[in-house]
Amino acid sequence: MKYDVIVIGGGPSGLMASIAAGENGSKVLLLDKGNKLGRKLAISGGGRCNVTNRLPIDEIVKHIPGNGRFLYSAFSIFNNEDIIRFFEDLGIELKEEDHGRMFPVSDRAQSVVDALLDKLSKLNVEIRTNTAVKDICYANGCVESVELMTGEKIPTNAVVVAVGGKSVPQTGSTGDGFPWAEKAGHTISELFPTEVPVTSNEPFIKDKLLQGLSLRDVAVSVLNPKGKAIITHQMDMIFTHFGISGPAVLRCSQFVVKAMKKWNLKEVLMSIDALPDYNEEELFQKIMKNIKEEPKKTIKNSLKGLVPERYLLFLLEFNQIDVNAQGGTISTELIRKFVKSCKQFQFHVNGTLPLEKAFVTGGGVSVKEIEPKTMASKLMHGLYFCGEVLDIYGYTGGYNITSALVTGRLAGMNAALK
Repeated sequence: MKYDVIVIGGGPSGLMASIAAGENGSKVLLLDKGNKLGRKLAISGGGRCNVTNRLPIDEIVKHIPGNGRFLYSAFSIFNNEDIIRFFEDLGIELKEEDHGRMFPVSDRAQSVVDALLDKLSKLNVEIRTNTAVKDICYANGCVESVELMTGEKIPTNAVVVAVGGKSVPQTGSTGDGFPWAEKAGHTISELFPTEVPVTSNEPFIKDKLLQGLSLRDVAVSVLNPKGKAIITHQMDMIFTHFGISGPAVLRCSQFVVKAMKKWNLKEVLMSIDALPDYNEEELFQKIMKNIKEEPKKTIKNSLKGLVPERYLLFLLEFNQIDVNAQGGTISTELIRKFVKSCKQFQFHVNGTLPLEKAFVTGGGVSVKEIEPKTMASKLMHGLYFCGEVLDIYGYTGGYNITSALVTGRLAGMNAALK
């Protein structure tokens, strides 16, 4: 049997593409190699499913440092507010949380997946799970059919590739789409992990001195070889047994990878500002005032509450200050050194955890070869790409899923219109 549109991949972009194609009257077949659809959606947002972000479009694009500007054309047709309306029309009531993140009121990702599956059923989209695709067949510059691992060939007018990147492979994202894209003549930008914990061989990491310690609302920076900040993110972070993690670190991770590649480095400097609301001089004066008021108080008690206790003791020892010494006996020079490490504690990192451990894949099918308003291949008629298989990558917080749903919508709609 011939289908108007075959969608490969049942993640956020594939589900949206299938619905859009079905709504436009196409006979649609959705193929997924896993045993159920929406696996990535079901675990997103900590199992609550962060379906989009309500920030203005310009802000959303800023939060997608990997080719976010490519999405301006797509957003002019279908944007984050349209995503919100789409889900509300499916009966999913949404609520807004910090930084514009949108969640279902139910706090259950599965309710979102179920609503999408119900919509597919109403549109008579044919679904085949446990069905792995071997190849996409082309002839005379056009899509001709999809070949399954069983050898079965299914003829079609259009194929939407929505198979994801290579991150979170347990959901089925194992890079299957890249060889099909290359066969059609597409360029694949080098893949790398983003939104991923960062690794370090520093002695204090190896010795697990700070393992499990969280720092709240700190400014974390990645530095270039001249010591200037390439990027800074002010959020929470945590020290781990292999390095650092937490929201600020995940956002910095792609810049660690890029810096290592750009300057051919084995290690990159990062810096933590534990007190971003003070400048160095203000902090120095505040500490000196405390010490002068009670010079006989131990320095650790004098500074209590400035930063978490474990970090305070670590920084005092790092600067060779006796934690039990009376504040009045410590030299001004040592206090200045301590203040400097509060504001810019620098340490080396040597990379990140592998792509399989990342939340998001950097790199993918080059967006220069994709029509920005349709998600159609510029090189092969009837071929469309959407979601994480494209070289588009953002921070966590509803930005990647927004990109997936918007590109999925356009790919499915235009594949049907073809």
